[in-house]
Amino acid sequence: MDNLTAGRRWAALLALALGGFGLGLTEFVAMGLLPEIASDLLPAEYARSHEAAVASAGWMITIYALGVVIGAPTIAALTARIARRRLVISLLALMVVGTAASALAPTFELVLAGRFVAALAHGAYFGAAGILAASILGPGNQGKGVAMVIGGLTAANLLGVPLITALGQAQGWRAGYLAVAAVFALTLVAVAVTVPAVAAAPGGSPAAELRAFRSPQVWLVAATVAVGTSGFFAVNSYVAPVTTQITGLSSGMVPWVMAVMGLGMTAGIAIGGIAADWNLRTTVLIGFVAMLISVIVFALTAAHPAGLFIGAFLTGAASLFIVPALQALLIAAAPDAQLMGAAVNQSSLNIANSIGAALGGAAIAAGWGYLSSAWLGVALTVAGLVLAVISFRTKTPTHQDHREPVTV
Repeated sequence: MDNLTAGRRWAALLALALGGFGLGLTEFVAMGLLPEIASDLLPAEYARSHEAAVASAGWMITIYALGVVIGAPTIAALTARIARRRLVISLLALMVVGTAASALAPTFELVLAGRFVAALAHGAYFGAAGILAASILGPGNQGKGVAMVIGGLTAANLLGVPLITALGQAQGWRAGYLAVAAVFALTLVAVAVTVPAVAAAPGGSPAAELRAFRSPQVWLVAATVAVGTSGFFAVNSYVAPVTTQITGLSSGMVPWVMAVMGLGMTAGIAIGGIAADWNLRTTVLIGFVAMLISVIVFALTAAHPAGLFIGAFLTGAASLFIVPALQALLIAAAPDAQLMGAAVNQSSLNIANSIGAALGGAAIAAGWGYLSSAWLGVALTVAGLVLAVISFRTKTPTHQDHREPVTV
């Protein structure tokens, strides 16, 4: 990568980040459009009970998360010998097809099927693109490389998600998802033009990638991610109904709340990438404590407009601050299967998404109120902090090990 000009280097990094931007759109836009999706695809249920229909529409979030969980490790194993640039382009093509299918499918069940297809590429993209970005940046920049790609996701929450949410509210949720498909198509072209060809890892094979699962530390860190970050998703999944039904604001304010949460995510990932390259364990512990405090603040104050916006910013910042460190921990736990380690992180994050959305939806459907999902988030974050402490008491790589250069 030393022969790249500065302009080509940044163009390639921005192209990879644009993919993260598209993934942020497709994953988080549903959260702001659940009422519109419910009224369009589940009209009979919506007429009987808005809360029950919105909770059912939450399957848009859950099924996407399940697709990521299944697709990330499967694709990582099957594509171990494929050059990283070619892999990223193939994954983007799959996301174009799946997202467009979601937007055009006539029934709720077929929409869910399209979401599942698009989700299969999600985790593997973040894994492969993150490794590519780290290689482009050079040795000792693993956390920054991950942060660069995931930074696209945070930019989506800051700018794209509010705009697509507003588009979906004005023109229908299908128009919003067609716009997301267009972003993936643009990314595919940008990556093909700017990202240099990079070979697969030497000696890579499905068996080598799957050997990562022999490490107890991989499983323990994955569980920490899945349980601990689900507290954020329990909050994030139901921001739209909290804004309108609890805070009492109009639906037009939902994009603004999403934008503030995205601003928090942007700040969190920027700081978290630097912190992860400094000290992984300290970053993880600080991140979980910050997430716990932020979710409590949201649950206690979301009934008031100022509290809603402050809580949204804090939860967004804390949730993304911790992500580069968690991914670096998983890669370090599986040094000979880096793509699998990165993919497992994405699977775990989307298990968290599924857990948060499903448990939050169940609590809401049970009649406990929209803020019950936030209080569930408090308990889940505490559980994640406990798992993190347990993982640190087992044998883990040293801090210097985490700073070894990433190979591709």
